[in-house]
Amino acid sequence: MKIRSITAFLDPGRPAREESMKRVGSILQSAVGSFAEAGYEVQTTRVATPAFPLMSDFRDPDRVVAYAVQIEGAAVQNQIDYISIGPALPEYPDSYQVIPEIIKNTERLFVSGLMTSSEGAICLPCTRSCAQVIHSIAPLEPDGFANLRFAALAWVKPGAPFFPAAYADPGIRSESISISIATEAADLAIQSIIGAASLNEARLRLVTSVETNASRMSAVVEKLTDQFECSFSGFDFTLAPFPDRDHSIGSALEALGIPQVGGAGTLAGVTFLAEALDHARFPRSGFNGLMLPVLEDAILARSAALGELSVHDLLLYSSVCGTGLDTIPLPGDISVEALYALLLDVGMLSHRLAKPLTARLMPIPDKSAGDETIFDFPYFANSRVMNLEGEPLTGLLTGDETISILDRHAAARSS
Repeated sequence: MKIRSITAFLDPGRPAREESMKRVGSILQSAVGSFAEAGYEVQTTRVATPAFPLMSDFRDPDRVVAYAVQIEGAAVQNQIDYISIGPALPEYPDSYQVIPEIIKNTERLFVSGLMTSSEGAICLPCTRSCAQVIHSIAPLEPDGFANLRFAALAWVKPGAPFFPAAYADPGIRSESISISIATEAADLAIQSIIGAASLNEARLRLVTSVETNASRMSAVVEKLTDQFECSFSGFDFTLAPFPDRDHSIGSALEALGIPQVGGAGTLAGVTFLAEALDHARFPRSGFNGLMLPVLEDAILARSAALGELSVHDLLLYSSVCGTGLDTIPLPGDISVEALYALLLDVGMLSHRLAKPLTARLMPIPDKSAGDETIFDFPYFANSRVMNLEGEPLTGLLTGDETISILDRHAAARSS
């Protein structure tokens, strides 16, 4: 198991204050060393701020872009690998329009867009704006890579350490810094299943492994928070993969007995792994589910390339376990309307089940469904462009409403 990221949440000021960025950089670098001494490799250090419309004048695109460039530069100067400036907000509808310019003018900065209002309703215009952002930034890089730094969010609260979903609570005090840990723990699932005599034993082994690692890391965190007078928000033990067989959620599913990831039985396997994680006791932050990113998992990438795993399969699995649709390669000529329909599915599913979901969709310029993907990126496994079936929506679903969706848990409580 590795640590995917140590994410620090803070309000760095407008513009980002030099002393704030220097302090958080020192905390993160010290954390990397401390975790290395405890036997954990830290892949990246990250900072997340409150939503950017609250940090800069979103009505002036030049000032927003200048803010993004300035804070990215401050992060790089202080040895911080990546920074997220949070989501565009439904309360500020023009904030979505500036995202392509933010992405165009930065390299290590992530941004997102909320599809849901602060009252917990689906915002149809915001969902459409997110689709337009995905469509607009796809051509910025030849392989569609710019969309790696954008995600549409539904029901995602502040404090989740995984990017691009991460953002800080807008009420965080200017002097406060909170850290959260995101793990790369798919290998724990594989190791727990191999050699187990039953599902119950596999579940117990996974729970024990997660709790043991959480306890070891908590000891490191306690020393850090005492030393630097910062707080700890928790762990996100989402079973994130790395693109080889030994660190693949697909490998864990195969170890359970599923011959074809995407075929019958996959939903059962995904449910089992996600439910096992629910049994573990540790300080929680973020998703703590199952991550199924096609391009970050060797087995999922293979199944998608063979046509065994579809976009709608992944959406189905999100209903029981996951973080949503992640690193999905799509045709370069996909329309805004097709993206909107898929994002609306994600948003509605999220609200009906009262669970956070994200969508990081990657149209690949000049590629069609079935074409090979060619990425020169160590965290990606190559696959093929996935087909997205369906016609554009019409009628009431294409309106400009913000519509409340009663989650089924609330409905059950009121009956």
